[in-house]
Amino acid sequence: MTPHRESFEQIIRDLATLRAAVPGVLESDAAEFQCSAVMTEAEVLEFERAHAVRLPEEYRAFLMCVGRGGAGPGYGLFDLGECDEGFDFRAWHEGDGFVGALRLPFPHSAAWNDMRGMPEDALSETDAAAYEVQRAAFEEGYFAPLDGAIPICHLGCALRQWLIVSGPEAGHVWEDRRADYEGLVPLQTPAGERAGFYAWYRGWLDEEMGKLGR
Repeated sequence: MTPHRESFEQIIRDLATLRAAVPGVLESDAAEFQCSAVMTEAEVLEFERAHAVRLPEEYRAFLMCVGRGGAGPGYGLFDLGECDEGFDFRAWHEGDGFVGALRLPFPHSAAWNDMRGMPEDALSETDAAAYEVQRAAFEEGYFAPLDGAIPICHLGCALRQWLIVSGPEAGHVWEDRRADYEGLVPLQTPAGERAGFYAWYRGWLDEEMGKLGR
């Protein structure tokens, strides 16, 4: 069930409280707690039609009540349709080698880290050319674009979090640890349940509010 509008209005109030606490209490930049402009329902529908997908309800509500991006975990919430390139943001496109097809189901239902095909380091010493060929083939599959998911934040060092938009995992947030060869992992709430967008965002916000003793 999508949280009531009052829940998103509380997010707006809490972000305002955090901005007001900078720099007196929090050692941050007030911009870290500022969201981009909200989206209209027509803009959300336009995105959905373009990608043949229905965004998860909690995320749709956030886009139209709080903002299309900005304040959030890691280096902030990406605006809808954007991702990181280094520390700059850029638009992503389906099939760009990073984001897959949104309409197709996300391929995983449990933590995944298939390292089969990764060549042994010893091969690089005995046959460097063969090692490079095998390594390239492994990485092509391991770092393949993710279907049924959109990137929502960057944690640094090419580690990201994704919101699943298609398939049985739709609505849940997963962490992409492939840059450290630790695979893809579904995030959980403190109660041990799959984390949806609202729980994920609210968890970050509660942690920030906790720094104010609230």
